[in-house]
Amino acid sequence: MYFQNELNIAAGCKMNKQGYIWFNKIIPPNYIIKNPYVGSFILGLFCFGFIVLYQPAGSHPAQNLSFEATIAIYSLGSAASLIVIVWLLRSLNFFSPLKEWNILKEFLSIIIIIAGIGIAVYFLGFIIEEPADRWNFATFFNSMKGAFMFVIIPLILFTSMNFRYWFAVDEVWHRSNNLIEVPTADLTEELININSRLKNEELSFYPGEFIYAESDGNYVNFYLNRNNQIKKEVIRNSINSIEEQLAGITYLVRTHRAFIVNLKKILVKKGNTLGYQLKLVGIDREIPVSRNNTNRFSKLFQQFS
Repeated sequence: MYFQNELNIAAGCKMNKQGYIWFNKIIPPNYIIKNPYVGSFILGLFCFGFIVLYQPAGSHPAQNLSFEATIAIYSLGSAASLIVIVWLLRSLNFFSPLKEWNILKEFLSIIIIIAGIGIAVYFLGFIIEEPADRWNFATFFNSMKGAFMFVIIPLILFTSMNFRYWFAVDEVWHRSNNLIEVPTADLTEELININSRLKNEELSFYPGEFIYAESDGNYVNFYLNRNNQIKKEVIRNSINSIEEQLAGITYLVRTHRAFIVNLKKILVKKGNTLGYQLKLVGIDREIPVSRNNTNRFSKLFQQFS
C-alpha cells in the first residue's frame, strides 16, 4: 500500500511538472496582441455583423437610437477598449517582451481581454441607455456574459492561428561522430572570393574553413577555421550580398537575418519549429535559426548533418 502511494505521488509530481513546462512553452502571441489596431477593427466588425445579422436574445436598441446604431456604438466601444487593454498588457513586465510569450500568458490575456471588454460595455450602457435600472449585479453579469459570447469567437480564431506551436516538440540533436577539423585548407575545394564595397579589400577562403558569418552594421564578420584556430575576418558589405555570393554552396545557409552558417560545422541543435539554437565547432556562443527559416534549414540540415 505504501509503495503504491509513493508511485501515485511520483506520477502526480511528474504530471504537475509536465503541466508547468507546457504552460511555460514559448509560442508566438496571437494576432491581436501583435497588431492591436487591426485586430480591434476586425473584432469590432465581427461583433457588429454577428449581432445585427442574428439579433441574439437580449439585444435591443437604446432609447432614441436604432438597433444598428446601438450595436455600432457598442462594437466601437469594444474595439476601443480592446486597444487600451492590449497596450496596458504590453506595458506590464509579466506580459513583455513578446518574444517570451507563452501559453500561460495567452490564456491570461484572453481572460483579461474578455473581462475588460465586459466592464467597458457595462459602463458604456450608462451613456447610451437609461442608467436608472443598470446599477446592479444582474446587469453587470449580462454585460460580462455578452462580452464572452461575442468576443470569444474572434479571440479563439486569432489564437488558433498559432495552435500548431502549442504542441511543437523540442528537439536536441548532437553530432554522433567527432567533427574532424583539417588544420589546413582542403585544396580539392574551390576557393571562394568575397567581394567588398571597399577598394583594395578582399577575402578568400575554402568552404571547409567557413564556420559562420554575422552581420555587423555595414560590415560582415567571418569566422574561419585556419590552421586549426578560429580567425575573425571583417568585410564591408551586407549580409544579403554575402548570401548571394555564397549561394552556390548549399550547405552554407542563411539561418537568420544576421547569420549564415556552415551546416557541416554544427555540433548541437536544440529547439523546435519556433526556432533553433546552434552550437558550432570552436564557437562558444549559440547561433539562432529564426522561425521564418526553420523549414528550409531543417530540409538542408537533414541532408548535410
